[in-house]
Amino acid sequence: MGALRRQRVKCKRMTRGFDQVRNDIDSPRHLEQYIETKDAEDLPGLGRHYCVECAKWFESEYNMKAHTKGKNHKRRVRQLQEEPHSQKIAEAAVGLGAVDNGKRAVDDTVEMQD
Repeated sequence: MGALRRQRVKCKRMTRGFDQVRNDIDSPRHLEQYIETKDAEDLPGLGRHYCVECAKWFESEYNMKAHTKGKNHKRRVRQLQEEPHSQKIAEAAVGLGAVDNGKRAVDDTVEMQD
């Protein structure tokens, strides 16, 4: 039997999810409520340097600027710019959504040609 591998715990360094970050960006009050739950003394840099898109705290302004130039930050910003999935989009994809109000056209059947 080979060497045993320990499974990584994915929630060890887990940050806020895309839906939470999107709410932070859309509503300043939502972000304020989140920041109010944190004690400034326990945060890096006393909570002064915070990247909203990545939901990370930084020790200094220099570290935050270096972070914003990095690949991980740019990837996260690009993902946040995309429209999030919703139930309306899923229903429209199967032909039930607001596009046709749940009514299917009669000519939806595809005829096979010989």
